[in-house]
Formats: sequence, C-alpha cells, structure tokens
Amino acid sequence: MVDAQIAVRPIIGLEIHVQLLTRSKMFCGCPVRFDDPPNSLVCPVCMGLPGALPVINRRAVELTILTGLAFGGTIATHTKWDRKSYYYPDLPKNYQISQFDLPLVSNGHLDVDVGHGEHRVRIRRAHLEEDAGKNVHDVGGHTLVDLNRAGTPLLEIVTEPDLRSAEEACALCTGLHRLVTYLGVSEGNMKKGQMRFEPNVNVAIEHDGVEYRTPISEIKNLNSFRAARDAIDFEIDRQVAAWHEDHSYVLGSAPNENRGFDADRGVTEFQRDKEAAQDYRYFPDPDLVPVNVSDAMLNEIRQSLPELPDARTARWVKDHSLSVEDAATVVGHRATADLFDAVISAGGPPAIVIKQFVNVWLSHAKQRGVTIGDLGIDPERMAELAQIVADGTISKTAADRVAEIMLARNRFDAGTEDASDTVTPSVARTLPTTKANNAARCPSPLALAKELRLLQVRDTAATDVWIDEVFAANEQAVQDAMTNPKKRKAAAGFLRGQVMKKSQGKADPKLVGELIDKRLTGSA
Repeated sequence: MVDAQIAVRPIIGLEIHVQLLTRSKMFCGCPVRFDDPPNSLVCPVCMGLPGALPVINRRAVELTILTGLAFGGTIATHTKWDRKSYYYPDLPKNYQISQFDLPLVSNGHLDVDVGHGEHRVRIRRAHLEEDAGKNVHDVGGHTLVDLNRAGTPLLEIVTEPDLRSAEEACALCTGLHRLVTYLGVSEGNMKKGQMRFEPNVNVAIEHDGVEYRTPISEIKNLNSFRAARDAIDFEIDRQVAAWHEDHSYVLGSAPNENRGFDADRGVTEFQRDKEAAQDYRYFPDPDLVPVNVSDAMLNEIRQSLPELPDARTARWVKDHSLSVEDAATVVGHRATADLFDAVISAGGPPAIVIKQFVNVWLSHAKQRGVTIGDLGIDPERMAELAQIVADGTISKTAADRVAEIMLARNRFDAGTEDASDTVTPSVARTLPTTKANNAARCPSPLALAKELRLLQVRDTAATDVWIDEVFAANEQAVQDAMTNPKKRKAAAGFLRGQVMKKSQGKADPKLVGELIDKRLTGSA
C-alpha cells in the first residue's frame, strides 16, 4: 500500500521494434516470410558463416527515412553500421549489425492524449538493425533455434522518458502502430512478432522534501498493447514497494535490471542486470560502407509521404463537418481513408458517406475479415448510393439492402457459383443463378433500387395504410406514445421503425414521422 505522505511520479521511455515490410532480409537476399519450415529461409550471410559479406537493403533504408519524416525527425545525411557484440543462441554471428552513434533518424515527436489534453513525447532516435532468430522452448524440454527471422530488417524507435503513466505508454504504442501500418512501413502483426515493445520504467518518489529515483527496469519483448500497459503498471507498483522496504533501492545504489513479463500471472520477473553501451563493445562494421543520403533521395521519399492521419482527420472535420469520432474510425487505414476521399470527389455527400462507411461498409468488411477497400465497390457507386439517400430517392434502410446486394453480386462476379450461403435468403433470391447473366450483374445503385422496387414512396395514402397496420398490431406502443410521458419518445420511435419495416424501406421517413406525430397528438 502506497504511503499517502509520498508523491510518486512514473518516468517511462519506450523502445519499439518494428519489423519492416520488405521482401528480403536486411543484409542478404533471403525472403522475409512467416511460418515457413524452421531454418529454411537462411543463407551464409544471415547464418554468420565465415567469409559471407552483407549487402544493404535499400528499401529498408527508405522505409526508415519515411517513418522519420512522418514523426518530424532529422534525417542523417551520413550514417554507418556498427557491430553490437553479445552472445545469445539465436544470434549466429555473436554480434548484431546495428547503428550506434550515427542513427539514420534523430529527434522527432509523437503526441498522445488520454483525456487530459495532448502530451508531446520526444523521439530520441530511430535506427536500423537486423533481427535475431527465435528460440523455441516447447519441444520435449529442449531449446531449438530457428534462424528464419535472423537478419530481418528491424526499425528500433527510442523515445525520451517523457511518458507519465502506463495509459500514456499504451496510447503511444497504439499511435505508432497506426502510423507504421498507415505508411505501409510494416504490417504490424504482433502475433507474428512484427512489433515489440520494451518499456524502460523507474519512478521518482518525493518524501519529506527529498526526491528519490528507483533503478531503471527494462521490460523485454512485449507483443501486445495490453501487455505493455499491464507490465508498466505492475512495475511501477513493484518499484515503489521495493523502495518502501529498503530506502537504498535507488538509482546508482541498486543495479538497473532487464525483466520479463508473465502475462498469465501479471508480474514482471528478473532476468539479468541491464547492459550499458560499453557492455556491447560497439565498433564500426568493416564489411559495410557508410550510407550517404542525398538531397535527391530525401526529396523523393518526402514526396511519397502521404497526408498523415491527424492532418487528414482535421481536414475532414473542417471541410466536411464530420465528427472526430467518425473520422477516426475511417482514417486509421490508409486505403480506406483514400477511398473515402475518392467517394467525396465522385460527388458523394460527406454526411451520408461517412455514416455509410461507419455503419454499413465497415460492418460488411468486418464480416468478411477485410477492409472497406477490399469489398470491391468503386467510389462512383458508393457516391451514387449516398446521393440517392441524400435526395430522398431511397431510404437509409433501403440503401442498406442495396449495399448488401451490390456486395453479393460482386462476389458472384469474382467467380462464386452460388453466393447464397454468404447473404440473407431475401438477398440471395435477387442474385443471378448462372454465370450467363453477365450483363445483369452489378448495376448502379439507382438501377438496382428500381429493379428491387425500393424507390422511396412519398404517397400519403399508401403510407397511411402502413401506419394503420402498424398501429393495429402495436396497440400498447400507441397507448404509451399517447399517454405515458416517460415512454412517449421511445414508443413513437418504435412505431416509426415498424412502419419503415412494413414498407420494406420504401416509405419516406420524414412523411412517416409527420403522419405518426399528427395521429399521436390528435391533429390528424
């Protein structure tokens, strides 16, 4: 239990390792793939055999520069490669090719906001290195080594210790994951080890006017946002408790530590004393030439930098009056954000388009395990679907059905002989039954709405008939709407929904609302 007389201030920095999205490894031509047979993607270079010479992967350098530009970093015009010496079974050369004093990227920042306003986190450096292999511990009490991952391009991003809580650290991890996947720099699949977090944690404890700082613990190889948050939370509490037990547990008197995190038990565990730079015996790699980044190369990469998520969100909010929440839902995936802009450019009204992206297209994408862009609906048809809702040609309910049928027919176009197992029975009945129906497939949303008789009816007489039927079938809801103030709004909304359902989405919602309100208030 924390003493109420002390003040605790967490001090947190992060090291984030990002596997870059390249086809080959950092210093050899071996492919980068996941789940191949162990030790099948290796060669003399990544196995560290004598006489094998490394060659730099230019694409990895370009992706590192792109990332550095995205977070406002300074790109080095001259950098080199260093050998970081340590022994571990999955490091076949007994050293790692990395960058020490001349990283490719320095400085920069990312902003986090966990509900207390934006907090800027400085980025100290981002450098390129090769990944180690993988030790496998689950084979009959033995440890096996798989070197398929050895030599994979790895971007290490190091922040200053500017983070003030586990929540902020988790937000930074999330934001950085969004950035690198948005840029196409990495797939960021943490189940495959493509992004790993290593928090450095200590705490400043103020007691009786004196500040004490605990030793730094580096928590190794966390592969989820939850693990990062939970490990930091536990480590803060552990260090405060250790200081309470022994006031000599302070920086300089007790050693810094490397610790692992047991997610099942929710605890960090001591692994070894933390190494310092001198322990690695860095020296320039004699087999690799330095890298000089020319102005032409830097300008070319800068021109490929897309509009970033925060800037895009701000533009959408300003230009299209979107809510920040809706914009954030769409902007996180670059191809989806590009598609949204394309739909707006094709004439889609933004207020309707964003609702269809969030409520309709995203739902279908999640059902299929893909992104909205992978659904195969072009921007022009998405824009038209939004427009015929905006001008009252069809209702939002009818638009949902049109979207479902458009997707089902797209699946048929892709060669599905019978797509009826992927859609509702009512939609399945609208699908072509043989591949001979090529000309009838995937019409425009308006043509499809006409074909299915979904055009909105602004016919008072027809709407009155639907209302009569709904009122007769829902007498209690009618009574609540007319006499119970607490239930009036909900009951009236329920009745409107039932009329839209009865009309199969063809009734004009505005007219339905007007006619129901008149009946309920006795002015009809």
